[in-house]
Amino acid sequence: MNPDLKKLQPYPFQKLARLFSEANANAAFKPISLYIGEPKHATPAFIREALSAGLDGLAHYPTTIGSETLRTSISDWLARRYGIPAPDAKTQVLPVNGSREALFAFAQAVIDRNRADPVVVCPNPFYQIYEGAAFLAGATPHFLNTLPADNYALNFAQLTEEIWQRTQLVYVCSPGNPNGHVMPLTEWQTLFGMSDRYGFIIAADECYSEIYFGDEKPLGALQAAQQLGRGDYRNLVVFSSLSKRSNVPGMRSGFVAGDAGVLQKFALYRTYHGCAMNPAVQTATIAAWNDEAHVAENRRLYAEKFEQVIKLLAPVLPVSKPDAGFYLWVRTPIADTTFAQHLHRDYNVSVLPGSFLAREAHGINPGANFIRLALVANLEETLEGARRIAEFVRNI
Repeated sequence: MNPDLKKLQPYPFQKLARLFSEANANAAFKPISLYIGEPKHATPAFIREALSAGLDGLAHYPTTIGSETLRTSISDWLARRYGIPAPDAKTQVLPVNGSREALFAFAQAVIDRNRADPVVVCPNPFYQIYEGAAFLAGATPHFLNTLPADNYALNFAQLTEEIWQRTQLVYVCSPGNPNGHVMPLTEWQTLFGMSDRYGFIIAADECYSEIYFGDEKPLGALQAAQQLGRGDYRNLVVFSSLSKRSNVPGMRSGFVAGDAGVLQKFALYRTYHGCAMNPAVQTATIAAWNDEAHVAENRRLYAEKFEQVIKLLAPVLPVSKPDAGFYLWVRTPIADTTFAQHLHRDYNVSVLPGSFLAREAHGINPGANFIRLALVANLEETLEGARRIAEFVRNI
């Protein structure tokens, strides 16, 4: 077996299950889950209908690059959403089976094992796929702690020159998981400059880009590149998904877009990987990217929950609305694991300890003494969970 498999840590939800197994939940309360970022809003009917209408496509093998209509719908959406020239649908766009699958596979295609001690850089806290992808590509992950004192910005000075010289891939997530931070243009400018200097590729995870508040849309990586005169998107690949935007996590539909040279090689890898998108899913995906009304309604539902949950929690916890996304990243008055375990035990509400989303780096675990709340359930259930959390904190 691949010896690098031994480097993989249990997923955060496995750790949470073990933590909860040590204390039975209070059966007097109905269970409320706020720990996992799985959208629970209803899937729009027109997407379901398009999926059904595309079933005739199951009689054919799909191609790795997807249909021309699919790639064009994604390219046109990128142009509308970010106010940029439409990327070349043939060379700069590639459909994928959800961003998770592609984020993992990308490292396998990018990392050059012939270079000594390759490095993958990740934000910390982070989506654990980044770390696993690095290990199984034969690289070592190094972390940039994102801290509230820095407004969760990437502090590139945390890593040494020697580490940057060995860096081949940098994962970034904007809007961030779990903090909701949106990278501003200045942060992108610094990162692009470092990519030019050290030659690494940037994997920009943007799966939360369509959940935001108000009229100001989060800046995207391709948009930032255009504004900084990098219209060729050199060494930049963006990862996006319908899961959060359109409430179809089970459809496993997303795309990558950016540097044509990098995508050409990634497409070659994927041809052997055998991960072409289901033809029926392609039909539903085209419909989803061509409609914005359901996305606006989705944002309205999240905005309503954030407003009311923050009102309930603000008297007892330091909460504030994130830049974007559907998480609240909240500092706890006691250890995050104790907070989560006792909340589950006493009030049957499940939240995720922040330390499970991070690694010890630069002398600290930046997720310690935080919890992540996923405001994905319906309004009634989410507010009931918030009320129980507030009562729990008052009784600590």
